[in-house]
Amino acid sequence: MQIVYCHCAYARVIVPEVKNEVLERLACSGVEWESVPDLCEMSARKDAHLAALAAQRGIRIAACYPRAVRSLFEAAEAPLDEGARILNMRAEPADRIVAELTGVSR
Repeated sequence: MQIVYCHCAYARVIVPEVKNEVLERLACSGVEWESVPDLCEMSARKDAHLAALAAQRGIRIAACYPRAVRSLFEAAEAPLDEGARILNMRAEPADRIVAELTGVSR
């Protein structure tokens, strides 16, 4: 399982406290994960790394609204499969997001 954390560096649409708590807890979790600076920007550039991420079965992504994230991957010609799990840092608390990503609750 691949875990991806989007730092949403350019949009600034996620509450900094939620974003930072998810990031800190992932860093301390002992699980493998990857941080990307901004999925929106990567999609706009049609970054080839999005295709590599989309090819991963069971990928879990901490970003924003699931429909928006799926659209970003589609716009980059790298659609996510139906099994991809997208966690919304705009609407869900950090505890729930980290538990879903890692399988470990606080």
